[in-house]
Amino acid sequence: MSLELVVVIPAYNEEECIQQVVAHWINGISTYVSPDKFKLLIINDGSRDRTGAILDEISGIYPNLIAKHQLNGGHGNAVVNGYRMAVEMNPTYVFQTDSDDQFDVKDFGNFWEKRNQSEFILGYRKVRHDDPFRLVITRILKFSLLFIYGTYIDDANIPFRLFKTSFLKKLLHALPAQTPFAPNIFLAVLAKKSGQNLFNIPVLHKERETGEVSIRHFKLLQVCWQSFKELVAFRVHLNSLVKEITQGK
Repeated sequence: MSLELVVVIPAYNEEECIQQVVAHWINGISTYVSPDKFKLLIINDGSRDRTGAILDEISGIYPNLIAKHQLNGGHGNAVVNGYRMAVEMNPTYVFQTDSDDQFDVKDFGNFWEKRNQSEFILGYRKVRHDDPFRLVITRILKFSLLFIYGTYIDDANIPFRLFKTSFLKKLLHALPAQTPFAPNIFLAVLAKKSGQNLFNIPVLHKERETGEVSIRHFKLLQVCWQSFKELVAFRVHLNSLVKEITQGK
């Protein structure tokens, strides 16, 4: 039986909440999609705690759950690997969120209702519960995209997005050969530039209660500078990539 949806969730050191997150999303998605029509694909990105063991333990409880384990490659690497695995499963749609229990599956319904109106739908955190340093970085990113690409996106890196699989294939093909630190930003820019109505739907963002932030402030500054350089370099190829994506529409 063909799949209608695959939900991609990268996970790193989330032993305190991973079982709760799995139950939350499987039960919630079942409200909108028949249980035999979707899978929850969790990419365990080399967790050092019991995240991987817990996922293996509960796989027998949840037939919808697929747990994949990889060496630690960072959030962006885990996300892209998850996307590629999801595309190979050939669902009609792919959704991505995170495993830190900061999002509510109820907001997924607003995306699902609009799934036939755009091939890429993006959320934005109307109220973002992160520390002030990260909020400043987010604001800098927003205006960097405007400066570099002439594109304004409310929350380009948000892990709450719905793709039509056929469109996601095109986006993945357009990504740089070496996976960027924040590939979701590139995907959002490509989608926006190719004429998709992102909708920018407001979603609830809760305070983090468990787990750990994988990137500390100094390291975050370093990777932000790296991302900025990647975005500048990517601009050279943008027009040709957007043309490839939009061909055949």
